[in-house]
Amino acid sequence: MGFPLSSRLNEIFEGINEVIQLHNPVVAAVEEVFMSTNAGSALKLGQARGAAVVAATQNGLGVNDYSAKKVKRAVVGYGQAEKGQMQRMIKVLLGLSAEPSSDAADALAVAICHANHQIL
Repeated sequence: MGFPLSSRLNEIFEGINEVIQLHNPVVAAVEEVFMSTNAGSALKLGQARGAAVVAATQNGLGVNDYSAKKVKRAVVGYGQAEKGQMQRMIKVLLGLSAEPSSDAADALAVAICHANHQIL
């Protein structure tokens, strides 16, 4: 069955706090939650996103929000890109030896999107 949602949310919050304190970033970027066919999954994702946002703001970081389409356009040039396309393009853009996992690709894509928008 796994851990209760409250425990997982606390783990996200504490994990983000730890990363922020270790690396001292100056800003955070997150993907907006979109509603898919499974409302329950979207609600849980929104709660997880909330835990991460609170951790960032509690540490004095500004938080920038980007839609999934905007993230995909920034990385692949097409707002309807599939996960595999994103993973391949991130590998190329960052000169990685292998494609990142789906979750890592999502996080890196948001970071790339934010970096692109800061340059423009």
